[in-house]
Amino acid sequence: MNGLIGIAIRELRAYYRLPIGWVVTALYTFLTGVVFTLRTLEPGAPATMQFFFAIAASLLAVVAPALSMRLFAEESRSGTLETLMTSPVGDASIVLGKFLGAAGCLVTLLIPTGAFVALLFRLSSPAPDPGPIIAGYLGLLLVGSLYLAVGLVASALTSSQTLAFLGAFLFLVGHLLLTEEGAARLPSPYADWAAATSITARTRDFAAGVIDVAHVGFFVAWTGCLLVVACVIQQARRWR
Repeated sequence: MNGLIGIAIRELRAYYRLPIGWVVTALYTFLTGVVFTLRTLEPGAPATMQFFFAIAASLLAVVAPALSMRLFAEESRSGTLETLMTSPVGDASIVLGKFLGAAGCLVTLLIPTGAFVALLFRLSSPAPDPGPIIAGYLGLLLVGSLYLAVGLVASALTSSQTLAFLGAFLFLVGHLLLTEEGAARLPSPYADWAAATSITARTRDFAAGVIDVAHVGFFVAWTGCLLVVACVIQQARRWR
């Protein structure tokens, strides 16, 4: 457990020792701030952040691969991964520690957007319902965690950060497009299968303030499966 926590803290600190953490946080805050200003602070419009959360979740398809691309790829390129693998820490602890470090960065990334919520409460009359806002942030954390797990697997497969980013990003974009278009265009039962695996549809529900246990289970289960895949990749590397 101490090794896992140590790896998580090490990874979280690494993001802000390097420019990537500050640059990604600044860009994400700026882009979500533009969306908030143009589409949420409309005079006479309802005090809701539904559109904001939908766009913020879409941006994570770019942000998460950028955060996760270095987790294994950089260590593999620099040769420090072998040192880490020979330490008295199991593969599961290494994978989970790196994932938790990236998830901590994701939480840090979302903290500045709390200023938008405070501003909405300050300017709106009547004040917005806090329930949908809580659901929206829960959705962002679940979606972001799943995307980070995809990026973690991609990073474990290569020593190139660029390939890890492109692999995770293209996979996420392809999945989002295929499930969204498939649910709308394919005949049954294929449309039902596409809808059942659609991340976009579940994200819209969270943005609308709906916390569905099935949606939470979907994100937790698939994130867990991807972390297991990353562990298997690490074990295969250890035995090579």
